[in-house]
Amino acid sequence: MIRIRFKMFASLLAIVCTLSAFASQERIDSLGSGLVISLWQDEIPNHKMSSETEKYVISDGILKVEQVQNPEMEVFLPSQRSATGQAVIICPGGGYGILAYDWEGRDVAKALNAKGIAGIVLKYRLPSAASSIELHKSPLLDAQRAITLTREHAKSWNIDKHRIGIMGFSAGGHLASTAGTHFNNDTRPDFMVLIYPVISMQDNMTSSQSRSRDALLGKHPDNALKDFYSNEKHVNTNTPPTFIVHASDDDAISVDHSLVMYSALQKKQVPVEMHIYPKGGHGFGLGIGQGYLSSWPDRLFDWMENLPE
Repeated sequence: MIRIRFKMFASLLAIVCTLSAFASQERIDSLGSGLVISLWQDEIPNHKMSSETEKYVISDGILKVEQVQNPEMEVFLPSQRSATGQAVIICPGGGYGILAYDWEGRDVAKALNAKGIAGIVLKYRLPSAASSIELHKSPLLDAQRAITLTREHAKSWNIDKHRIGIMGFSAGGHLASTAGTHFNNDTRPDFMVLIYPVISMQDNMTSSQSRSRDALLGKHPDNALKDFYSNEKHVNTNTPPTFIVHASDDDAISVDHSLVMYSALQKKQVPVEMHIYPKGGHGFGLGIGQGYLSSWPDRLFDWMENLPE
């Protein structure tokens, strides 16, 4: 009788282990093939308990993440032999309401890997009254944490800790430019890559960034908050070298955002390269299938290859 019960227990244990392995594999597959690391091991800052649950939705052929509860970074490393030592932390866009996780994240990381560059996709928290104590703080806290964590792991990931940049698309470009203009010695990125970015939160830019501003700052932010997150106002001589891409016909985020950032960088003599394409609209990602717009990553790789080590 004891033997039978033991056999039944062993069989049940095997089933549980199999199901657990399947669940773990499903979790990995849902994110991609990178190494997934939690940003915060203990208490998550600026976070409160809520009934929100993290959601993964495929819409318009894009994997979109909503209501992020567990901020993470997914690390894609090139082969050791081809590694350049550079790394880029990638902030997907989505108006601070969702993350276009593969379109402006995993796909970009893999393109970087093909050039020997580590690509690290940041699944950052989105401003939410339900789970954030102060709406505007969570994304920046997560971006800064990703920079410090990447530096901590630099040696084991075959990365030069002095060659770690941050990249963002649309609202993710706002987050990247915020990290690149609001930093301390530990959180300063070594370069910025801004793709059709939101930059300014000023009223004269409202028509082209209202969704991102409302999500991040609320519908009626005070002037101090608008000024703090208008990143063109915070460029100084220590701002990292910057690469910018935008399309003139972008009807979601005006090219004026990139122009004001370019002007601010030039005034402070920060090295900057900008490519303005006549057509491309908004949200073109890597520009695949869009004529010579698809060559913008090549311009980026040329620029990165010539950054000082």
